[in-house]
This record gives sequence, structure tokens and C-alpha cells, in this order.
Amino acid sequence: MAFKVTESAGPCGATISGLDLSKPLSEEVISQLRKAWLKYKVIAFPEQSLTNTDLENFTLYFGDYGDDPYFEAIEGHDHIAAICRDANEASPIFAQVWHTDWSFQKLPPAATCLYGITVPPVGGDTLFINQQKALDEMPDDLRARIDGKLAIHSARGGYAPDGAYGEREKNSDRSMKIIYSEQAYATQTHAFIRRHPETGDEMLYGALGYIIGVQDMSQKQGHQLLVDLYEWQTQKQFQYAQKWSSNMLLMWDNRSVLHSASGGYQGYDRLLHRTTIADRIYS
Repeated sequence: MAFKVTESAGPCGATISGLDLSKPLSEEVISQLRKAWLKYKVIAFPEQSLTNTDLENFTLYFGDYGDDPYFEAIEGHDHIAAICRDANEASPIFAQVWHTDWSFQKLPPAATCLYGITVPPVGGDTLFINQQKALDEMPDDLRARIDGKLAIHSARGGYAPDGAYGEREKNSDRSMKIIYSEQAYATQTHAFIRRHPETGDEMLYGALGYIIGVQDMSQKQGHQLLVDLYEWQTQKQFQYAQKWSSNMLLMWDNRSVLHSASGGYQGYDRLLHRTTIADRIYS
């Protein structure tokens, strides 16, 4: 089964056409898709017609399910979360900050899949930053400041009781089912510069938000380093905007890109179904 890859004009991203993901894929096709995903980091499959079971089957082509501790699963599908927003919802846009999914875990997910079910006619782009390119072009002095250092990651800012999606949202109109927990106060360290387990390339990993400090640095010094790094890694020349269409499936590599949600669709319902794929190896 042949398929066509159309590379985006941006620093990452490609569109895959010629496949019906509701039908079983051969091992050869899965292998070629994995190569495309690793090369382009973000791959989109437009004009699909997928059931929740189809989405699960696609996810499992690439690995086991990831652990999603702070999303309530949809009924009957323990590993699918609904990323949704009602037309008149007034709560802040979910995930409108740069991040890589669940970087506060010991072994964060390798990939995230999103399937567009209800897609507004305007707005709602998912934004990505190529963190390999950001590292490759980083000034030597900034790289020297992060080389060999460990970032401290935590979910506390979002999912702790006093986090952005914690107790303060009890009376909000947010339609998305988010779970907060005391476990979000836990921390996990990861190197700022990590080698991708499948490509061997060096990547930046993580950003302010889930990163709350730098190991063996004072809070003040660590914060300044994180701000300086953030200003560099989020520049426009590293960014790619993925526009959505109904029935599009999007898959990205959490190990090599940051992503962020965007708004601009007030007055329209939006619904996407999400899975994560566990990482098998990391060096």
C-alpha cells in the first residue's frame, strides 16, 4: 500500500495521503510511517473516518499506550481522552503554553495522537517547535549554560490542587474532564539536552511550565536560565502551525518538538480525541 508524503514549508511537519487508517496496515507501511514520523516530527493524515477503536488500533501500531494521569478517559475507551471546548465556554484555552506532553514523568510518552471530530472553521491551530533545530542553531554561550545540566519537571503548575486546573476550576464552565491530584507535586529530572533513542540526534527537551527549576542551581539563577532558554527555543523560525480539518489525524514526536494550543474559535464547539504512545527506550 503506497502513500504520499508532502513536506510542509516550515521547520517540521508533513502531510500523508493515500492511506485509509480505518483498515489494517501492513508491517511495511507501519515501518515507513515511523520513518516519516521520525524525520518530519509531526505528521498529519487528512480525510480519515475513524472510530474510537480505529484510533486505538492506529496508536498500538507504534507502541503501548502512554500513562495519562490527569485526563478522564471517555466511556468505554480507557486510553482515549476528549480534548473539547464548548462554543460559549469562557474558561482559558487548555494547554495554551509551550510544553511536551507529561515531561514530568520518569518515562514520558514518545508520541501523541489527536483526531479531529468537531473542528471549527476558524482558529484552533496546534503550534509546534522543532527542538532539534533550536538546539542546532543555539548560540555557543547558551548551550554551554545548559550542557550537562538537569531540569526539574513537575505537573504542580497545572494539575496540583492549587494548579491552573485544580480546585479553582470547580465552578468553571470547562467542558474538558481534567483530574487534579496531590501527586502533581512530585518532581522528575531530565537533561536539557537528550539524545533521541531512535535517530541518535541531540534535542532540547522541555520548557518553562513543566520545568520548575534547575538541579544544583538557586531558584533565582535557575529561573533566569529557564527564561533565557525559553526566549531562544520559542522563536518564530523554529515554529510550525498545523491547521486542522475535520477527520484529520495528527501524530507528533514528543521527544523532538514542543507544542501549544491556540484559540480563535470562540462561538464554535471543538472536539478532538487523544491518545499517547509510550516510549520504549531512552538514553
